[in-house]
Amino acid sequence: MFPGDLFLRMLKALIIPLIVSSLISAIGSLDLKMSGKIGARAVAYYMSTTCCAVVLGIILATSIRPGKGGNVDEISRPTQGARPTTTPDLLMDLVRNLFPPNLIQACIAQYKTVLVPPTDEQFLAAMNATEGPINKTAIPLSEWRMKYEIEPSTNILGLVVFALVLGITLGKMGPKGKPLLDLFSCLSEAFMIITSWVIHLSPIGVLFLVTAQMLEMESFEVIVGQLGMYFLTVMLGLFTHGFIVLTSMYFLITKRMPFQFIGNMAEALATAFATSSSTATVPVALACLEDKNGIDPRVTRFVMPIGATINMDGTALYEAVAALFIAQVRGVSLTLGNIIAISITSTAASIGAAGIPQAGLVTMVMVLDTVGLPAEDVTLILAVDWFLDRFRTFTNVLGDSLGAGIVNHLSKKDLSEMPPPQQFVTIPPMANPDDFTIEMEKELNGMAVTTAERSQPAEDVWQSTSIEQMEQRDGDEKQRLNGKETLC
Repeated sequence: MFPGDLFLRMLKALIIPLIVSSLISAIGSLDLKMSGKIGARAVAYYMSTTCCAVVLGIILATSIRPGKGGNVDEISRPTQGARPTTTPDLLMDLVRNLFPPNLIQACIAQYKTVLVPPTDEQFLAAMNATEGPINKTAIPLSEWRMKYEIEPSTNILGLVVFALVLGITLGKMGPKGKPLLDLFSCLSEAFMIITSWVIHLSPIGVLFLVTAQMLEMESFEVIVGQLGMYFLTVMLGLFTHGFIVLTSMYFLITKRMPFQFIGNMAEALATAFATSSSTATVPVALACLEDKNGIDPRVTRFVMPIGATINMDGTALYEAVAALFIAQVRGVSLTLGNIIAISITSTAASIGAAGIPQAGLVTMVMVLDTVGLPAEDVTLILAVDWFLDRFRTFTNVLGDSLGAGIVNHLSKKDLSEMPPPQQFVTIPPMANPDDFTIEMEKELNGMAVTTAERSQPAEDVWQSTSIEQMEQRDGDEKQRLNGKETLC
């Protein structure tokens, strides 16, 4: 476990500086029109694949019906309950985190609304009002008191928005913003080099991370028994979406087979499976896309950080299947309107899910609340969620990577018309001044240095040019004086 933990710590240390510097340098190096084109193509891809994932999950859950004949009491669930929350609170927290008031705080924490259970006095007042015994949970959540907490979790969404705005600003500033843009470009290159060093440790790190999780698992009985059909339904959906839907989309748009592309992403996909975190996989994915698949850095460093934040195809599919599974176990009949509501909220919840392990469980509460299912039923699927979370992350990273390839293909013509991204090279020491020859065209005292003069040493050029100019100047002065005398 220890080597795997060290590998995960190294990746997490690279997340914030790499994402922020890469986004700023990528957007700042593009003009506003080009940034809009790439952004529109990426968002169109994200929305289409997420909708496909949700529809696929609903089709599989309604046709296979994994929860049919199940009993809530027969499924073992953990003792901890789900955090009480409401859909409006989750959505407003998502919007609030887009605009962090403190960027330093956003690196280590994010905003969260917490509902406080009613006090004994409120409970007695509610019981007197109903004139009968009630449970505290029977009091509507809308009547619970709200308070705000700072959750110890990186606010990646807020940092991405800040990087987007700063990159656009530096691009509009032109030459004035170039020094700061060069700084972020240099930082991005430096962290990419560090990432390449960390990638060398990925085989050992992934091995220890996966092995530790397998050893900590109590039994496979729950996976193949009580939740077996649910597990198989989600796995079938993830496999179908990742290796059929996404690959077909890549082939139809780029006219290239996706197998070599996916093979080159093996290190990133293995890291995604081991860490269960799309955000932690960004450094490895960037290196694989640029070094092995030859994707333009201006595309990868723009598309991948945003994709790791909002493009969660696997999470969207899982939440749609989980909501229908819980409804089937509960014996709740869902109308067409309920299913449409599930598809919409699953799409929104996947965008709001953080790129960290098991983040989908938090937004799953929003999906259940939409169709009137109790939030506590999230615990029904907790027994297998840790294992499914790895496959969800695998699918998320695969979708982000294929999306970068598709956007790069669609933007190739536009990118070719722009200057290539700035490369930072080491400048060699200056040669001996006696042997140094002029490499640039200059204007010396109003006269351009000719091509023949460039082959001469610098001192000779200065001397010859100065003498010629002095003679020419003396001749002009004499002519001017003679002209005055004649007029007089």
